[in-house]
Parts: sequence; C-alpha cells; structure tokens
Amino acid sequence: MTEEPRSEYPRPQFVRSSWRSLNGSWSFAFDDRNLGVKEKWHQGSAEFPMEIRVPFCYQSELSGIEDKGVHERVWYEKTFTIPDEYAGKRVILHFGAVDYECRVWVNGMPAGNHRGGFSSFSFEISDLIAGKDNRITVMARDVLQDLTIPRGKQYWKAKGEVMWFTNMTGIWQSVWLEFVDDVYLEKVRFTPHLDTNEIEIQAFMDGWDERYRIELDTRIEFAGEVIAEERRRLLAGTESWRVNLRDFNDHGLGRWWSPEKPNLYDVHFELKVDGQTVDSVDSYFGMRKISVDGGKLCLNNRPYKMKLVLDQGYFPQSLLTAPTEEALRRDVELCKEMGFNGMRKHMMVADPRYLYWCDKLGVLVWGEMAAAYVYNEQYAYRMIEEWKEVLERDYNHPSIVVWVPLNESWGVADIYYNEKQQHHAQSLYHITKSVDSTRLVISNDGWEHCKSDLCTVHDYCKDPEILERRYSNIDNILTDMPGLEGRKFIYNPGFSYQGEPVLCTEFGGVNYHVEPSSPVVEPRAENDEQYISQLVDVIHPYVSSKLVQGYCYTQLTDTETEICGLLTWNREPKVPLEVIRKINEGYREF
Repeated sequence: MTEEPRSEYPRPQFVRSSWRSLNGSWSFAFDDRNLGVKEKWHQGSAEFPMEIRVPFCYQSELSGIEDKGVHERVWYEKTFTIPDEYAGKRVILHFGAVDYECRVWVNGMPAGNHRGGFSSFSFEISDLIAGKDNRITVMARDVLQDLTIPRGKQYWKAKGEVMWFTNMTGIWQSVWLEFVDDVYLEKVRFTPHLDTNEIEIQAFMDGWDERYRIELDTRIEFAGEVIAEERRRLLAGTESWRVNLRDFNDHGLGRWWSPEKPNLYDVHFELKVDGQTVDSVDSYFGMRKISVDGGKLCLNNRPYKMKLVLDQGYFPQSLLTAPTEEALRRDVELCKEMGFNGMRKHMMVADPRYLYWCDKLGVLVWGEMAAAYVYNEQYAYRMIEEWKEVLERDYNHPSIVVWVPLNESWGVADIYYNEKQQHHAQSLYHITKSVDSTRLVISNDGWEHCKSDLCTVHDYCKDPEILERRYSNIDNILTDMPGLEGRKFIYNPGFSYQGEPVLCTEFGGVNYHVEPSSPVVEPRAENDEQYISQLVDVIHPYVSSKLVQGYCYTQLTDTETEICGLLTWNREPKVPLEVIRKINEGYREF
C-alpha cells in the first residue's frame, strides 16, 4: 500500500507547519458481532486482520478492501511517533470526517467521542501520549437502517439504486496531528465588511493566562504587498477588531472577491508570549458581499445572475473522498470551463480542500447539509448539532454565499401540514442567520418553503415552451407548482412569496449514455446532436428569463446509478466543454 495518500495539509485556511499526516496504512477489522468494546480491542487484546488506506472508506476501491457488504461497526488502529522536535508540545488529534459516530482511544485510554458523519472534530491527546511511540484506535459505527441519521445520498441498502449511492462507513477524510505550545491560536473568524472596506477579525486562543503578556502580530498582504500590519495585546481569550484595507471602491480597480476576479488577501499571524513567538499561522480571506437589494440578487452590491451546476461529489474509485488533490481542483476548473460560475454541493458537506480551490479559482458555492429520511426528535437534535459544526468550520470561505440546511423536504416529509417540522426548518434558518449575517439562507430548497432569503424551485420539465411561459412571471410559477410535476406547493401554509429573487435550483437532468460501464436510464438522448438540442431546450429558458436570477443544472457528472451528468463519472466531457459554455451564454444554434 502507498503510505500517505492525500498528504496535502487538510485545513488550508488555517495552516501551521507543526503537523503530521496520519493518512496511509492502518490496521482494520470488521466487528459484526459487536465484540470489540466488550473484549477491549482498544487495549491491544485483538489482532486487526486487514489493512486499509485512510482516508478511504472500506467500501471504496482505493481503500484496498472494496467490500460492499454492510458492516455497521469497524475498527482502525495505527502506531505513530512524536518527532523529537515536538517533544513536550501539546498534541491535537484532528479528524476531517468519520461516518457516523466514533470512539477514539490513544494508548488504550479514551480520547473522546464524536457523532456526525460530515463534520470535522479534534481531541487534545497530550495527557495520553506515552513517550515517543504511541497507538491510536478508532471504533466507528454507522447504523444504515436508522433513517434519522443525516446521510445524504448514501443508501441504507448494500447496493445503490435510482438516486441513492453506495454507503460509507468510518474514516473518509484526512486524519492528522498538530503540535502546539501551552498558549496557541485555536481559530480565527473573518467577517468582510465590504461597504466600509474593513475586515473584522475574531481570534480565539487556548491557554490564555493573565500572568503573561500575550500579543498577536497580524500582517495582511495582497499579491505580496503589505496592506496592514499591527501588534495587538490580547487581554482575554477571545478578541475581535476591524482592519481598514485602504482599498479602492470598485470601478474595476478594487480587490473584491468574485468568480471573475477571485482576489484573496493573505494573512500571517504570530502569537507571542512575553516577547517570544509561540505560534505561527497562515490564512486568507476574500472581500465579498452577497445580498438582496430591491428584489435583486446582488454580489458586491451589483445584480448578479448565478449559473450553477449541481455536484454530488462522488468518484468511481473513492466515493465521497476525492482520490487526489488534483481531482478536487479539476472539478472546479471544469465547472468554470463550461461557463458556470458556481456549484451547489448536493446532499453532502464539501471537503475544505475543495472549498479552497473554489476560493482560489473563483466559484460560488451553495453549502448544503446531508439529509436524513425520517423525522423525529432524535433526528432534530442530530441535525442541529452537526449543522452548527459545519457552519463553524466553513465560515471563513468567501466562495460560500448561500447555506442550504434542508432540500426538497427530505427528513421533513410532512412539513406542509406538520407545524413541528415547520418549526424545525425555521430553527435551522434562524440558527444559521444568528451566527452568520454575511450569507443568504434557504429553509427548504425546491418547494415547501418557510422563511427563506430566496424563492427557489426545482423543475425537471423538458418542454421549452412550458418553461418559457412558466418563468415569465411569478404567478405562473406559484400556480404551476413545478416541484414533482405540480404536486408540491412552493410555500407552506402561513408563508408566502414576499418578492424574494427567484432561482431554479434544480432542473435539466438530461440523460445521455456514453461510458459502456454506466447504467442505462430512460429516457435518454441517442446522439450528440440530440443531447445538445435537449440541453438548449432546458437551459435557454432560464438564461433568457427576465424573472429568473439564477439556476442550477443537474448535474456535473454521472454517478453509479445516474447518467444525467454533463461529464461522465470519470470526468470526461460528453460534448465539447465550449458547447456547454456557449449554451450558458445564450447560444441556441450549433
């Protein structure tokens, strides 16, 4: 096995040099009889008979196992050493994501537990370190038949079918160690204030002590030019302040972030205790503003039409884990090359490395949460808990402009007449707005909205005449109720259209079978010419509509059960990328 797959730094917006990847070969075992905890496998009482390549789940080819069977409990173990240069440092153990819940031990002693298959988490394990050589043990559990678990498109059966795909269990994002001093910078939060040309910085420290003189040096650069530099004494564990960026105000000369000009500011932090540097962190931010003004969807105070493509994030060899860093970057590049300016990450939470490339290359992101399928109180607690972790982790990415906690009433199937489920959707909307005032929020994308900042509809009609008539005015949309062929109201009782910008955030889905190994799904285009004609039929009405302020085509790639991608599952274009770009620009003849 290759020792370190996915060896890039996992958290690109908060980078420190004192780290070590734990990706690569781990010992692995299934625990189908639920014996591991009782027999104390974490204390070294059992041999794990297999090897697995972390961060790939056992169901995937790149894991080295590729077992599609259902195994609800799995165990991992790996030995690691503390480099001599970090002896005596505090040690933080990070997990990008583990599906769905896990228990972690270090040297046989409990390090912590976590629940939530799409959010990141960390444990300090300093007190569990036993010298230079150490052992980490992880038990992960994913109960497929529990449909209250937020799982997105992962099927609860062993084999994917229709719109559901192979499930994942266990570690599926990077694992790594960080080494820090007694006092260190735990996280920072960037809030852009475009109208005053200020960046608000909130710094959080761990280990702050009033006995020490603690200072934070901040240097902000743009394209190598120092924009601001200051030293600030920190009188508490959390401090916030604003920095004026001395920038131009638009007129094409500014440094605002947009898909057309993905300008990023680089930030370097140095934390000092009594004059000695104890921590150094590199980060970045973008100055951008997403808003609704007079019924217009605006980016940086200018009306902006969003042209998105839906991305489910699956790869043939590795499922929701990208096989390489280059694969993540290439998805973003392909989006732009086809004339889209954004991605809707569907039924999953994007890898921070993916968001980094969206920040850097200039792609808008609609950040979504993986759905559950059954509503009850346990689901509600699970959803709220995990969603809060997602919001906190990804707050700083300028590419994220819209939050979508719920989609198409998944998990809240009775929301139209069930006030409890309506309150749940409202709670997610308000929780999101209470911690993030910089982005728009959708309560339930597609139909059956409660309070939402945008009016979003899903419409898979293929008739261009119907689409052109329907999207000529809002009354037609509300009357036609395009969701599920007219069987879904756009708004729940007690809520109504209040002039929000209208976007069609799922449409298209034109099937075209290209790869021999792909499934055959009907109806489908028979050749390139027919496929292009059908794409024009479904995209052009939204491009030309004076009402629609954005759209999201379904979808970027084929999957294991679908052939409605603009690309094959292996990311090969079905027709030239330039053709898709021209359709997005309004061309109708080819």
